[in-house]
Amino acid sequence: MPSAHKTAAVAVFTAMSLTGCLGTGQDGEDGPGRETGARPPGGEIGTADPDRTIARQTFGSPIADGATLEIGIIELKVSGRLAHLTLVLTPRNAGSDQVSVSQLNGRSAPDVALLDTVNLKRYRVVRAGERQLQPHHIFDKVRNGQPNVQTYTFAAPPESVRAVDVSFGQWAPFRNVPVTR
Repeated sequence: MPSAHKTAAVAVFTAMSLTGCLGTGQDGEDGPGRETGARPPGGEIGTADPDRTIARQTFGSPIADGATLEIGIIELKVSGRLAHLTLVLTPRNAGSDQVSVSQLNGRSAPDVALLDTVNLKRYRVVRAGERQLQPHHIFDKVRNGQPNVQTYTFAAPPESVRAVDVSFGQWAPFRNVPVTR
């Protein structure tokens, strides 16, 4: 009889495979030096229309004086037992052509989360083994002055939850982001 942990791991892997959450990269493709636009563990970069946001805010970034980061939410869509958050990040910085999300957030991980204010729960990015289903905040670079689409995968909130708050980095959360089913 399989253990509960093995059964749960198989169920999560199957769900992520069916929803396209698992990357298909070969060995060596998910380390330092991966080019912008490569497929991260959380989904694809650059596969959604960055002009179709449902919420957008611009924040100051500690990377340099006068630097900003525009964050737009394209959608939060439930597929089975998982929810996929699609964001567009547009950094504006007089520095280098490409930067990491960690650098834009003051050299720390953005700690992306869904905040369910109905049930008072916080949803963190799903893990598949040792990998979080999100772009790597250090190695995946975003292009300066250009929209960079990224996806993050979470456990889906209950069907009764119609909207959540979305927390990204050190900045104020987006309030009442609709959950699409």
